[in-house]
Amino acid sequence: MGRSTDLADLADLADLADLADLADLADLADSAGRPEVCSDRSADWAGPAPPPTIPANRPPVRPLTCPLRSGGGTMPAPHISQLAALARRTAPEATHGPTTSADRPEVTRHLIPSAAHPEVTRHPTPSPDHPEAPLRPTLLADRPDATLLRCGSVVAKAHAPDCDAERLAVRLQVAAHPYLRGTVLQPLPVTGPDGLLAPLADGRPATCWPYGRPVSPDDPYAAPWEETARLLARLHSVPAARLPGPVPPMRGPAKAARALTRMRAALTASGAPPFPAAVLAVEHAWALLPPWARDEAPSPRADVLCHGDLHLGQLVRHPAPDGPWLLIDIDDLGLGDPAWDLARPAAWFATGLLAPDLWSRFLGAYRAAGGPAVCPYGDPWPELDVPARALTVQTAALALAKAAPAGRAPDADETACVDACDRMVREARRARTACVLRELAGRPRP
Repeated sequence: MGRSTDLADLADLADLADLADLADLADLADSAGRPEVCSDRSADWAGPAPPPTIPANRPPVRPLTCPLRSGGGTMPAPHISQLAALARRTAPEATHGPTTSADRPEVTRHLIPSAAHPEVTRHPTPSPDHPEAPLRPTLLADRPDATLLRCGSVVAKAHAPDCDAERLAVRLQVAAHPYLRGTVLQPLPVTGPDGLLAPLADGRPATCWPYGRPVSPDDPYAAPWEETARLLARLHSVPAARLPGPVPPMRGPAKAARALTRMRAALTASGAPPFPAAVLAVEHAWALLPPWARDEAPSPRADVLCHGDLHLGQLVRHPAPDGPWLLIDIDDLGLGDPAWDLARPAAWFATGLLAPDLWSRFLGAYRAAGGPAVCPYGDPWPELDVPARALTVQTAALALAKAAPAGRAPDADETACVDACDRMVREARRARTACVLRELAGRPRP
């Protein structure tokens, strides 16, 4: 993936991972005479440094909105109907009448009937031109891992079938806690004043949330970089010991391990790996990670509340369309290393996908807000390196898991992730060789 690649070209990777295209880390320049906002140290597995300037006609990053694209209905219609009924029952418009102007013809003409689920309609991603939706439920996403429906000012979500309902219940209580008010979008009661979770007939837990307007994908410079950084700093500073609990671990490492499992399953099903060198690079890079990053041991930092899956699709304005920015999607929320939440923006910058001034704005705002993930000034890469490596391997593994069943070679963007894994392995070999040579040089000759 070239330095001028637009994130619009990474749609396939965004579907697979979380847009964690961490191909390499690069140099950050020190500001003359001032404390460093960025680092002048490269990660030892970095590729070429990003260009110092970004062409005005080719923005390097296009932040993705929340992936609420219409899927190919994988959930039976009765369960869609259950989720729709839950959303309709929770929506305040159901008892107090419409509170939006979405019944206007200029809004409702955008609705497209769903042949798979006639009891709902499909609706495009909301835009400034039609940010509201009518009370009739609209199917936003229907994937194996999640189904989302919107009904007026409420979004109902059916969580993954393998979701741990008990831990999700704790995460919901944490999200609803006053300490997180103004930082995380708070869930809506679905089964009484304190009931935040409702089981569907198939056992999947369902939740309801206020609708919020997502980040626009069209203008990277208008994306809420500083607001995102401040929200993270605020989240990371919440006194975790005072939250309802026990608060579960942040699920970032678990998602990385699941990506490796998916890659291995896909390659086994397709017979001999069609790209053995790529698979070997990913496996070796995975093996180089410390056990905690592979979800094989507790995190060395387990006292900080983390989001666990931070990207720009995890923010909405609430109340829509112009309310304050809030974090959404608490499925991976938990205690862990807060650097995991900063690794993606750092890697986007280092790979040339995020302009240096945007990265400086993000990191500077996080530090100014007292965020504990990195040191207050100087080099942030000692804290960011391991999470960045883990997310790189995760993205590469998911890319191969998609390419193998399709019978195709990895594309340029996917290859960039695999190449980063290969650099990690080669750098580790060079380091081991240098260590052996130093030991031999220190021994007395016979």
